[in-house]
Amino acid sequence: MPSPAVVSPENVAPASQRKSAHRLLIVRLGAMGDIIHGLAAVTALRAVFPEAWLGWVLEERWAELLCTLPTPRSGPRSPQRPLVDRIHTVSTRQWRAAPFSIQTWERIAASLSDLRAERYDVALDLQGALRSSLLARWCGAPVSYGFAQPRENLASMFYTRQVIAGGDHVVEQNLSLAESVAGCALRISPVEFPHDDSAERECDRRLKEHRVEDFALLNPGAGWGAKQWPAERYGQVATQLAKDGVKSFVNFGPGEETIARAVEAASRGAAEPVTGSLTQLIALTRRTRLFIGGDTGPMHLAAALGVPVVGIFGPTNPARNGPFGTPNLVLRSASSATSYKRLAEPDHGLLAITSAQVVAAARQLLKERHG
Repeated sequence: MPSPAVVSPENVAPASQRKSAHRLLIVRLGAMGDIIHGLAAVTALRAVFPEAWLGWVLEERWAELLCTLPTPRSGPRSPQRPLVDRIHTVSTRQWRAAPFSIQTWERIAASLSDLRAERYDVALDLQGALRSSLLARWCGAPVSYGFAQPRENLASMFYTRQVIAGGDHVVEQNLSLAESVAGCALRISPVEFPHDDSAERECDRRLKEHRVEDFALLNPGAGWGAKQWPAERYGQVATQLAKDGVKSFVNFGPGEETIARAVEAASRGAAEPVTGSLTQLIALTRRTRLFIGGDTGPMHLAAALGVPVVGIFGPTNPARNGPFGTPNLVLRSASSATSYKRLAEPDHGLLAITSAQVVAAARQLLKERHG
């Protein structure tokens, strides 16, 4: 295998020498927050290559971040699928569960055939994992871009262009990778999420039915225990916000109902659990005045939608993973050490953050937004 070219921000070509990309594949399989972190870079690429055929391969469970469920996964772009021309979905979790079954290999072969049929000329791996780099290489594109220091070192073996990441935040790093593909500086602009008319109407109907105008969206769940602030404290926050006339909804996903109910109980009814599809979460988040939660996908969704965020951080670094591009206040104890190990026990620094501190931050953001 020939040595890949290494690109750094200093040797990106000027706009007058801008590259062309006719059929571009984005590889970012998951998870929710990571896909959202890639949307700004892909939105910037779309602005540079408005006529390009742009595909994205991701896990099926996250497809609603790019396309509403009733909408075809391929064809002319629309408000229901505003960014990409083609969505390819995979189920790597099922593949890993039965790696030696004939059915798994048949599904892998079908997915690769589906990718290669599009004849992409450039692939861009935003994930930096071995499996994502393999998909970027096996899709048939003659050129594949990835980070020179990816998350999994073996991934770099499969890129034809290795890019030195620029910036501290993941959004900025993804943008630097996209700039190498474009050959010019790119500008971050608002991300457009799929718009489902029925979900938007249903959200408005429910809020009107419950006579809710001002509300905060609380998200007590987290990807692993070390990032999870106590549910009881979220309840205390909701109780205090209710005194200001701000209702609290508690978003929860699969397996998080117990946490949501604990928040409700601690709030003495001031917080109301809600759940639904990703499309419904997008509609609800568009309407909230404030988001409160840790380093999670829903937090990054709120930030991408321009919703003010109170971020409650423990082991992960907010300079890299914090709310990006929106008014925010991040609370993190000086005793929290940066770590991305998926530990089950809550971070001691995270537990040092009090509900009073979160309430004060929430009230400050609400005041700033509404003068």
